[in-house]
Amino acid sequence: QALSEIEGMGGRGSNLQEMRLRPLAKRRVDVHSFCNPSGFQRSPYLSARGNFASAFQGSTEEGYKAYHADKYDEDKNPNGIINFGTSENKLCFDLMSKRLTQADMNVMNPSLLQYPDWKGHLFLREEVARFLTYYCKAPAPLKAENVIVLNGCGSLFSALATVLCDPGEAILIATPCYGGITQSIFLYGNVKLVYVYLDSKISGTSTRPFQLTVEKLEKGLQDAQAEGVTVRALILLNPQNPLGDIYSLSELRDYLEFAKRHELHVIVDEIYMLSVFDESATFHSVLGMDRLPDPQRTHVMWGITKDFAVSGIRFGTLYTENQDVANAVASLCYFHGVCGPVQHKVAQLLRDRDWINQVYLRANHARLKAAHTYVTDELKTLGVPFLNRNAGFFVWIDFRKYLKTGTFEEELLLWKRFLDNKVLLSCGKAFECSEPGWFRIIFSDKTHRLQLGMQRIRKVLEEREQEILAEEKEQPCQSDQDGKADSTDEVIFVSRHQDPLCASSSSLGDLIGLLQQQMRSSDWLQKNTAEQFA
Repeated sequence: QALSEIEGMGGRGSNLQEMRLRPLAKRRVDVHSFCNPSGFQRSPYLSARGNFASAFQGSTEEGYKAYHADKYDEDKNPNGIINFGTSENKLCFDLMSKRLTQADMNVMNPSLLQYPDWKGHLFLREEVARFLTYYCKAPAPLKAENVIVLNGCGSLFSALATVLCDPGEAILIATPCYGGITQSIFLYGNVKLVYVYLDSKISGTSTRPFQLTVEKLEKGLQDAQAEGVTVRALILLNPQNPLGDIYSLSELRDYLEFAKRHELHVIVDEIYMLSVFDESATFHSVLGMDRLPDPQRTHVMWGITKDFAVSGIRFGTLYTENQDVANAVASLCYFHGVCGPVQHKVAQLLRDRDWINQVYLRANHARLKAAHTYVTDELKTLGVPFLNRNAGFFVWIDFRKYLKTGTFEEELLLWKRFLDNKVLLSCGKAFECSEPGWFRIIFSDKTHRLQLGMQRIRKVLEEREQEILAEEKEQPCQSDQDGKADSTDEVIFVSRHQDPLCASSSSLGDLIGLLQQQMRSSDWLQKNTAEQFA
């Protein structure tokens, strides 16, 4: 349908507006948020697919282009854009550059300059199997024959979608989720995502905001089937991007049992598995489970991009016991191969376990924790709610109180306002979040950029707060912002944005939540100490 709108075929342009007007629960396979038919100029040099790929974009791509055109540099461009939108670890360049330039890395054997096995050189696949066995705590040694190497996890998503689904079929995923997956599976394979929309309100069996449950998966699958969509697989992100959630073993088992009941493949993306930076949090890999409910339909992805802070080195690996899937994906590795010298460097890196454990992971986790603490402390000072998690490079932030009408259009305006003030964030719509006003911020950056970026964010928020207060003076006691995130320890600060006098009809829990917000965001207790009273 989107293709026909861009090409001007079939006279179906009116359907775009109709789809936008449909309830959110009915738009589980909507791809219009990622393309922009309005104002798009069809190229006579491109096919329909080519034109669609050219139009396939969102705020993420727009912000990324703006950043590269005006990149912040402390000396050369101090007024440039600071990138808190792209999930990269910029804290460990010193460690990685030193390790990757040591003598054992600089090898150039003839075999490295020749075509490899399309699955990857055997020496690398053996090293990957040993690495995953150790860090995933596998109950038995993993096998090199089940390992496939590609140039990044985006290529893996694309390849898996192509071999598991036919064009027009779909894969189930809970949102908010990493938006790049949509592009990976759709542009090549014409496979869509069926969204299971999670929300911040804690209800039913949920114990935390945006919690994924089997009941929600069942409903998402049933709704898709009712619309005539064939679902072939489920994607799980663990740790979850952008929430930072880490699934417990019981949760993982429940999700895998759900997939087995419905004969769905499960693609588990564990690319942040070594980026859990607090000892209070424990990561459980699917590969560490004693028994997989359906091992022939369970496929695990990992790569060095995030955990080893080298997003410029494109390397991803797939582990699957299903040789049919492995061989089909391997046939696509011809298009997505990793060059021989890089395969050698990665193998050397993965086998250096003493350096990884004693040097790299210790330093990386300490730096991630310090950066996370700095950003979250700043958010607390601003009185901004956020999810307090200990994995990944991101914080999921609730800016809903800065939206007057609570729409995605207003969210986009706030995102552009941040960008105009030279700081790039990611808005919730880029992750298919069902609630306008949530943003993701990347904290894995150097202190001076974090400080300047947070100053720019503070400026935007303070200006926006003043504007809202001025508007509320004209129309006092507006309660249309009711229904924000619940008062729980999961969300630091309650995000209810309303006058206490307007809360007469609220429940006792709402009133307690409002009081907690005022207590946490007030500095009265700090200023009025017992010593001062004495």
